[in-house]
Amino acid sequence: MKNMRERKIPKDLDCGMGMIMEIIGGKWKPCLIHNIWKGHKRPSELQRMNPKATRRVLYQQLQELEEHGIIRREVYPVLPPKVEYFLTDLGLSLIPVINVMDEWGTQYLENPRLTPKLKIA
Repeated sequence: MKNMRERKIPKDLDCGMGMIMEIIGGKWKPCLIHNIWKGHKRPSELQRMNPKATRRVLYQQLQELEEHGIIRREVYPVLPPKVEYFLTDLGLSLIPVINVMDEWGTQYLENPRLTPKLKIA
């Protein structure tokens, strides 16, 4: 039986853009990284921060981020079980990229006719 995540067509990961899109490509992944960085660590908080995303999709994308080493999942031995997500050092290294994406999107939303002016350090 094949793993549900196994792809029929191998991924082309021989360039930097392909690699970063493999890691953060997904409708909610950049938002999840940003929300976890801002302090929202519980699954219920992440769901509230992204209300248009289904619980299943959020869980799947959190799982993929964990598999790539971007976040770490901490399960506390209490009843009911408590789960929190944290950025790893690798995940923290993505914050400048995520912040530039957020800045571009915010400026575009404010005025789609103007080209966003980004402060890239």
